[in-house]
Amino acid sequence: MHEGAFCQKNIAFFSPKAIDYTWIVMNLVLASSSPYRRKILEQLRLPFSTCSPDIDESPKSNENIDQYVSRLALQKAHAVADRFPDSLIIGSDQACHLGGMPLGKPENLKAAFKHLKLCSGTTVEFLTGLALLNTASGHEQVTTERFRVTFRHLTDDEIRAYIQLDQPLDCAGSFKVEAAGISLFTAMEGRDYNTLLGLPMLALVDMLKTEGVNPLLAAAKG
Repeated sequence: MHEGAFCQKNIAFFSPKAIDYTWIVMNLVLASSSPYRRKILEQLRLPFSTCSPDIDESPKSNENIDQYVSRLALQKAHAVADRFPDSLIIGSDQACHLGGMPLGKPENLKAAFKHLKLCSGTTVEFLTGLALLNTASGHEQVTTERFRVTFRHLTDDEIRAYIQLDQPLDCAGSFKVEAAGISLFTAMEGRDYNTLLGLPMLALVDMLKTEGVNPLLAAAKG
């Protein structure tokens, strides 16, 4: 799979009072075309650019899921690095599995039904790789976060109704938890709900602070 290359600037203001961003000496870049990840990153109230990396997402032989998502997260960051000197580039990649069987994005509605039928009454684990690349120093940080969801026992009619509501063809596991997909589950487990959405924010804040960027102090300057 490939993501098309596209870059844009995203500046979101969450209060009528402008925030002083002059303390930030490096650009923040999200190496992704995902509207879900962009929306999550906006929570930090920092200006950032988005740039979609063009990479081959095929897994390598003998590569486990942890290695796969970590490698792709870092590869995405490096894929746009030449365009953003003196920047902090965020890369993220997600995969999920059911008892070791990978569950990717469904190719069509029939595949989505099959995914959800398999998941009914079981627990699915999501792994999200997160990377932060400092293009000024070359410093890399990479980690993998986990999140588990336990599905209710779903009837065929419930699965069909859900697919009709959310059309979850662009989501690993065939559901959108931020939409009607929340009704599919009976339990969730993990330290950061955003991991399930594709961008682990608790880990990202840790990484940013390692690079000298404190998002909370930036917001307080408003």
